[in-house]
Parts: sequence; C-alpha cells; structure tokens
Amino acid sequence: MSDLGNKEIFSYNIQYYMLINNKDRNDICKDLDVKYSTFNDWHNGNVYPRIDKIEMLANYFKIQKSDLIEQRKTKNGVRIPILGRVVAGIAIEAVEEIIGEEVIPESLAKTGSFFGLQVKGNSMEPRFTEGDFVIVKQQPDIESGDIAVVLVNGSEATIKRILKDSNGITLVAFNNSYLPKFYSNEDIEKLPITIIGKVIKLIGNY
Repeated sequence: MSDLGNKEIFSYNIQYYMLINNKDRNDICKDLDVKYSTFNDWHNGNVYPRIDKIEMLANYFKIQKSDLIEQRKTKNGVRIPILGRVVAGIAIEAVEEIIGEEVIPESLAKTGSFFGLQVKGNSMEPRFTEGDFVIVKQQPDIESGDIAVVLVNGSEATIKRILKDSNGITLVAFNNSYLPKFYSNEDIEKLPITIIGKVIKLIGNY
C-alpha cells in the first residue's frame, strides 16, 4: 500500500480504529456532530479531511494524528486491510469494510497497493477453501491464466482464474462442478466486468 495517496491511507486507518473501537459511521457523526455525507467521503477515501478534522478524530479515538495519516507498519512489515468477504462460488456484493489486518513484507508493499480478502464458497477448491484469506495486488488488468478478483455487474465480487482472448474473458473455477463462464467484450463494457486485482498469495485459514 506504499503508493496509496493520503485519502486512501486515511480511509484505511479510520476504518481500522472504528473496527477496534466498535464504532460505526452513525455513532461518529452523532458524537462529533459531523454530517454523514462528509464523514462518508472521508471513510470511503473520496476526500481528505482538513487537519483540524483529523485532530478532532484523533482526540475522539485517543490516538495521535499520525496514527490516522501515516501508513501502518510493524517490525515485520506493513499492515494491510482485510476487506469484506468475496464469495468463490456465487458472487455477492463486495463490501469494502475492514474485517481484520494482515502484515506483508515492506519490500512487497513497495511494489503496489495490496489488500486481503476472505474466501467463501467452494468453487475454487481444492486451491482455496472457505475461510481462507488471500492477498490481492490492486491492478486493473492481469495476464491470461492469472487468478483475479473480478467485479461482475459493477458490484459483485468473485475470485476466479481468468482466461483472455480477442473475443472476451472466461472466468474459470478450480472446482469442476462449476462451469466456466464466458463474457464477451460487449458484456465487459455493458455489465460491466471489472478486474480489481490479482491474487498473489494464499494465507490460509486462521
């Protein structure tokens, strides 16, 4: 996540402190008298707050301002968020809420933006099983044969091997019970079909 801008780093950090303090957006807006739309923009990484707002939020969580604006690191590497679950089977809506953290080597973090996702379903067995966590490198395209996280219809996320040709892409499950699904170039544009990242590592179940 080393190349993330301030907005994205702040978004990750504020969601992390909301998670560990068991606070949701409504709680914070009510407690701090902040408009929901304003806080939602901060939360989603659309807008970077003014420094006085960052200080207000830091005081609220009883942390330093640097805890909200700097990338989270440990002695062992860089912390990345584990986002909402992705179904490896029947695609579901991708919820970009932090459900935990994972640490990756700083050398890897310097190569791009990374996040973790949890697998649900059995379409990618035996390689990926329900409850496993995968590390994803955020990128808009991949090579044919790569395993990727794909958004279908703009909001439904699934993990599949991607096969590409001049006519479109095919999403392939590892579980032979699931048939490959082809999307034409027209489908990719109209639905749309969007690649959001390449799966680079399986962490396994905790």
